[in-house]
Amino acid sequence: MNFISRALLLGSLSTVVGCASMKGGSKPSEPSEPAAASLVDNCDDAQKSISKEADTLASPYGIDQHVDKNFPDRKVSWLMTDSAYQKFVVQAAAKNFGRCNDAGCYLFAAPSATIHGAVEKAKTADGKHDPAVLGQALGLPAKNFEGPLRMMTLDLGARKVCTRLPVDADPGVWKCTTPEDKDCFKFGGYTSGGVPEVMVINAPVADAQVAEIP
Repeated sequence: MNFISRALLLGSLSTVVGCASMKGGSKPSEPSEPAAASLVDNCDDAQKSISKEADTLASPYGIDQHVDKNFPDRKVSWLMTDSAYQKFVVQAAAKNFGRCNDAGCYLFAAPSATIHGAVEKAKTADGKHDPAVLGQALGLPAKNFEGPLRMMTLDLGARKVCTRLPVDADPGVWKCTTPEDKDCFKFGGYTSGGVPEVMVINAPVADAQVAEIP
């Protein structure tokens, strides 16, 4: 085979291989789903400003990363003693959960999966719950969970509720003074017991699912 014929043959093979590669190539990837909107988008200007300051302090780990990592379904839960629920929610005909001031009502909440799992783990043979087991699971004092409880669950994404990282100035915050302290506030999106938490502003009573925990 002379040089010209060899060159033509190689050129033809390249063309055939190229066409085959194009025909048998991988299909275009499916378009990815758009990222979920930030829960801070549901906040008013004042809360957005507080959230921005908190994110700066926590940088590079802000509220959006915190929610994506620890609240993938965007559902939160929290517990109250039944006596507190009756007094502050039922008797007061409250519209929102939490400690309230002129700016709104402030509620600490944890991932629903964490709270529901802790409650399930604390169930006893007689259908009630063990406060010590529940407290240990949540890193909080057992006395917080004595007696009948109410467990609330709220879908933040579906209800479009303002949510951000908790800060020192939030109502209901008391700071930890020693590493051994429990049931106190440490900035960073986690309780003193290591459970993820967020600050929910104006969590509507009407939209929460409420379960009785004997």
